[in-house]
Amino acid sequence: MIRVEHVSKWYGLVVGVNRISLELEPGVTGLLGVNGAGKSTLLNLMAGLLKPSSGTVALDGQPIFANPDALRHLGYCPSPDHMYDDLTGLEFTVYMGRLSGLAPAKARKRAREACDEVAMGPEAGKRIRAMSKGMRQKVKMAQALVHDPKVLLLDEPLNGMDPPSRAQTIEAIKRWGEEGRCVLVSSHMLHEVEAMTARILLLHHGKLLASGEVPQVREAIASRPMRVFLRCADNRVLAGELVPWTSVQSVAFSGDGNSLNVEVSDMADFRRRLVDLLAQRDMGLEILNPLDDNLAAVFSYLVT
Repeated sequence: MIRVEHVSKWYGLVVGVNRISLELEPGVTGLLGVNGAGKSTLLNLMAGLLKPSSGTVALDGQPIFANPDALRHLGYCPSPDHMYDDLTGLEFTVYMGRLSGLAPAKARKRAREACDEVAMGPEAGKRIRAMSKGMRQKVKMAQALVHDPKVLLLDEPLNGMDPPSRAQTIEAIKRWGEEGRCVLVSSHMLHEVEAMTARILLLHHGKLLASGEVPQVREAIASRPMRVFLRCADNRVLAGELVPWTSVQSVAFSGDGNSLNVEVSDMADFRRRLVDLLAQRDMGLEILNPLDDNLAAVFSYLVT
């Protein structure tokens, strides 16, 4: 739905993003990176708030920047707060619906629905200046939803939320993706992104280092061995079996000697050999758990 082709953005001599190409499809995608990686710049480019220094950003084939026909299909929840604090959350959402082209009655109806979607409850009637940080985040998400866009760009939407609100928002984001919307969520909280989606974009120093499903990205890092945690009835016997395998780079006992940490260079070969071994001998295997087949490990490997 959104295509970014060879996009760069420069601020004088500073590079915001550098020759990024990607496509976003319906569903939820996590946009990850440390502070200064270029996440907000990329989101602002995709939201039509910045003009690319080079390259193109298009929605269904239409350029986004300065194009109302494309922009009406986008909803953007920015990281900074830029709202009218004297309005209530509901009033602000109605106002943003009117700016999006909705008729007055439709804007009021959609604003109430959007506030309900983000679980604002009676807080929607409170003035924004009196709201907590977490509730202000919900107002920003409600205004992004009010015109029923097919693309949602959410920049750090969970910032400042308490645990129950975080859980509600994660479920809402997943629901929007399941409904067929294209949802891009920026975050540096890896476990929260992992709760929403396995599909990621990873930025570092303005460059796109990886994209795709987390397991696929992990398998693509061929130079990094996969670490596996094993425990069986006799760890020493198991270690002796594993050491000669070409797919095993190292075997180490845990501090208490009750488990093995194994570094594996070829997980597919390792699994085949292990299945064959267990078919031949009862090793009493209790645990087989990859230690770093997860988002945190992938992120760490790619940015260090």
